Amino acid sequence: MGRNTRKRRTPLATKIVAGAAALAVGGGGLVWANFYASAHEEHSGHNRTRSAAAQVATIDCPDVGQEIRDVPDRARGEVDGELATMDSQITDAYQRLATTRRAQAGDAQFVQNAILGPLKDRRKAIIDRIQLEINRAGGKADDNLDQLAECQGRPADQMQNGDGQNQGGNEGNDDNGNGVAGPVADDFVDINDVQPNSRNNRNGLAANGDGGSTGTFTTDCGVNENNLFNSDNLIAAPGVDNGAHHTHDYVGNQDNDAFSSDEDLANADTSCQNQGDKSTYYWPVLRLQDGTQEFDAGDQGGGAEGNIGKILKPAEARIQFVGSRQGDVVAMPKFLRIITGDAKSFTNGDANANTSWSCSGFEDRQVTDKYPLCPEGSQVLRTTNFQSCWDGQNIDSANHRDHMAFVQEDGSCPNGFQAIPQLQIRLAYDIPTPTVENGQVRNPYAVDSFPEQLHKPITDHNDFINVMDENLMNKVVDCINRGEDCQ
Repeated sequence: MGRNTRKRRTPLATKIVAGAAALAVGGGGLVWANFYASAHEEHSGHNRTRSAAAQVATIDCPDVGQEIRDVPDRARGEVDGELATMDSQITDAYQRLATTRRAQAGDAQFVQNAILGPLKDRRKAIIDRIQLEINRAGGKADDNLDQLAECQGRPADQMQNGDGQNQGGNEGNDDNGNGVAGPVADDFVDINDVQPNSRNNRNGLAANGDGGSTGTFTTDCGVNENNLFNSDNLIAAPGVDNGAHHTHDYVGNQDNDAFSSDEDLANADTSCQNQGDKSTYYWPVLRLQDGTQEFDAGDQGGGAEGNIGKILKPAEARIQFVGSRQGDVVAMPKFLRIITGDAKSFTNGDANANTSWSCSGFEDRQVTDKYPLCPEGSQVLRTTNFQSCWDGQNIDSANHRDHMAFVQEDGSCPNGFQAIPQLQIRLAYDIPTPTVENGQVRNPYAVDSFPEQLHKPITDHNDFINVMDENLMNKVVDCINRGEDCQ
């Protein structure tokens, strides 16, 4: 499976780091396997007690990007670049955590002194630069950002997801049986054990209803038949190679990488059947951790950062726009950017978590923090319903969230926001059901993630940039407001 993307403009420093990482992992992913292999070696004999004390499973850092608000437009590029550097710092620190287990077992202060302390200093330097860049551009930086410099180590027996459920704290259950840092057995649930209609609908599920604008518009953009993959994130980390630290599937726009301008997007080809839709739709790939060496097995964003195994394309990708329960919708502005879900939900908490996992035939049973174990013949479903309230002014915001909002409980938008067509993406996968035996999961599937997020299902997310031409967007709005079903 090849990667179809235009020539990358990779900074020299990034190339050096990527090359060093590739050398460190050899065949791809081995550095992450060593994390757990060494931990298990220390779980025997007289080393058992001291290794348990040193067993920090991952690194938990405050998300500086979510706390930034007042960033002048002319400083946003610099600030996004600094935030991407902070993500790389966490990745590097996690790699050091994963490869120094013996040293940690012999020194209870090793993690703090050799990993977390230096990481805090590096983060503090970047926060200082962010504050300076904001102030120089005429904004007012938050003086309290300095308090976000310090990171914590999360021991295996304190690993919880955003809903407060234990995530593999039992000794011997800190890997999935393949020596990979996640997912673990506790990340899976039999779909039959999920209560019907139990998922919290706080994030605007089923936005359209009997009243308001009840039409739909469906756009068919395929399932990434062109093999367009990269580990960039044009919205959150523009101009930064490997800004996502995990690989994305792309459908729709075919010129989507970190360096794509709005002009590039407007002039690109599209995989959508309706050629007026050059929007970009992208999400982290799912992988089957079966030992397959993918095209990115030795690359940053792939095996070099713990994202290993066979990439699973959806059997179907349904992309649909729906209306509002409270009235008509208005057109989206061109180049509107929306991020939904949170790639860092495992450490950030579940406030922005949004993807719903289920199985075909069991759609009334939805979970956010578990991967479903589906019966034979049933497909794994990933469903994401995007924010559908727009502030009426901005195509993006400093933290890439504040210009959008979810509907309120009654289906209306918050004050100052107006309803736009709600994007709903439903991905269906044919995946062999993993088996869970003796507290370990065999041949699991998992979403690609930042390394320190341990492939938790709650970190799933989805991204969209509107690049529909004006005529098509008007058609979408008219169909929805008239109660018609169009494509």
